[in-house]
Amino acid sequence: LRLAGEQSMSSKAYAEAVESARHDEELAKTARLPDVGITASVGFLGDGGISDRDFSAWQHVDNPHFMNNFALKAHQVIYSGGAIDNQIAIAGLNTQMALLDYARNRQEIRFLIASHYLDLCRIENRMEVVENNIGLTEKVLDNTKARHRQGTALKTDITRYELQLETLRLQLTRLRASQAVISHQLANMLHLDCDMIIATNVDTLKRQCLAGEKEGWQVAAAENNANLQMARLAVKINEKKVKLEKSALLPKVSIVAEEHFDGPITTEVPVLDKNINYWFAGIGVSYDLSALYKGNKKIRQSKASLNQSKEQFAEATEHTTDAIQATFTDYETALSEFSTQKKSVELASERYKVTENRYSNGLALLTDMLDASNSKLEAELSLVDADINIIYYYFKLKYISCSL
Repeated sequence: LRLAGEQSMSSKAYAEAVESARHDEELAKTARLPDVGITASVGFLGDGGISDRDFSAWQHVDNPHFMNNFALKAHQVIYSGGAIDNQIAIAGLNTQMALLDYARNRQEIRFLIASHYLDLCRIENRMEVVENNIGLTEKVLDNTKARHRQGTALKTDITRYELQLETLRLQLTRLRASQAVISHQLANMLHLDCDMIIATNVDTLKRQCLAGEKEGWQVAAAENNANLQMARLAVKINEKKVKLEKSALLPKVSIVAEEHFDGPITTEVPVLDKNINYWFAGIGVSYDLSALYKGNKKIRQSKASLNQSKEQFAEATEHTTDAIQATFTDYETALSEFSTQKKSVELASERYKVTENRYSNGLALLTDMLDASNSKLEAELSLVDADINIIYYYFKLKYISCSL
């Protein structure tokens, strides 16, 4: 599972999204810093003209032609109605959202890897069951051939058992093909050699699969489930957006300071061929009058989004609770099924031994032997499935509670 998180291309993409969100958060924090700008220019100032108000009596004015401008401006917001703080808070929450999205993706990948691994375990255990039954069938077939030579068995008996043997061999071939396909998929996901067959160890997993109490899983899912946390975070983001829209109805207060060095002095007639230096500092107040008739609509829209996110959070909570309930029930059912199938295997094996002994002594028909063999095979395969299902549902509980 650790290797899955490191090698997955999908996880890397989500990790990049987290990094981008962190940069956006740092960028939002720069709004607290002062804005400082410098402008400088030199150029050619053309001659001017003066006329009366009725555009008559024009006079030519000779201006100095070289002009220069320099300005240093600083602007620091000291009150924005909470706009800056809310924008920074939203950026921080978006970073948390990206982290949760990354965590959810990692859990999905790990659960997919675990599912593929359990499929391999299931197939390998089924292969072992089929191989054992092939061995038993070959043993019975040899015994039937010996009885045929002694004249106590029919040729059709041999044919029917040979057909049974070929059916088992075909089943084994199909299992090996499935093993190769799933192993290739798993290796490809882990960026391993795709030609290798991944070995499994289901006994190690079984020792870890003690689910405990259902209430503990419900608490863990309520605290850690990524979908639930993202829905909860969406509510917080929309709450901040409501506050952000409300801040637009408040004035903005800033400290301003400017330094100017210009020439020539064009406010005089004739123009003075001199430089003038001046500066000022003070407090500026700005207010967007359009917020008076646009702001309320934006606030209503953001409140509607907030209500929607609250409904989605309630829905996510319900789905998570239901998922834990259903999966824990499946886990308990798998435990019961395993106990039942284990007893079925014992009974089927005992019946097979008795029937085999009776068949060897000519006290049972071949159909009885085939029926006992098929019952034993079916019971053993069902036991394999029940055994793997316990582990699968345990991992599904960990997946829902984001603890894989």
